[in-house]
Amino acid sequence: MTCLCEELAGGDIELAPICIGNHWIFENLEPADIKALSHEALRKKSAKGESLFLQGDPADDMFLIKGGRIKLSKVLEDGTELMLDIRKAGDFVGENMFSEEGVYPVSAVCLEDTLTCSFSRKQFEELVLKHPKVGLQIIKTLSERISSLTDRVGSLAVANIEDRLYRVLTNVAKEHGTQSPQGIVIQFPLTHEDLGFLTGAHRVSITRAMKALKEEGKIILKGRRLILPALKTA
Repeated sequence: MTCLCEELAGGDIELAPICIGNHWIFENLEPADIKALSHEALRKKSAKGESLFLQGDPADDMFLIKGGRIKLSKVLEDGTELMLDIRKAGDFVGENMFSEEGVYPVSAVCLEDTLTCSFSRKQFEELVLKHPKVGLQIIKTLSERISSLTDRVGSLAVANIEDRLYRVLTNVAKEHGTQSPQGIVIQFPLTHEDLGFLTGAHRVSITRAMKALKEEGKIILKGRRLILPALKTA
């Protein structure tokens, strides 16, 4: 039988092999509970540029990205938008559902056509009460996110803008890139404004740094694709 996710994707979106019910977070659940969770999950197909949720919206749902990529960003008091992270197929977004604040502190916008599976705060609370190990798995996931953000802060501490930019591109490529004969390819477009947010630098500085990295052979630009020739996927 064709999975509902495959029917919704329609061949336009490359799907992760996992489903929301058999993600590692739920690996200790009984088959009946996994089946119920998968059955109750809300599937949604979103177009590139569409928001999954906006900063300040009630944090009532958590999403598994079944296919596509999502940008997480935050608007500061002065109106500046800061890009915080990029999540890929197999990742979760909306972890703030676990907090008591009640709202999403960031916005989630699709970088590509995206398919998500979601479950509600109420569903999850009932699940954790029945299976405490699920809560422990969530703590592990959030700890890993904190470590990732700590590494990103370390990247911002690098004084040289070219080195800082290359470090950011390396992290993005290792997590989201695909292997090619020339190196790791970042398939989706990252604007100079996006890279500016990730590196804490002005867009003009990013333009100069990109040119320098290209001249040094550290990056290759082919249309809207960016290739890092010195890297290899794990």
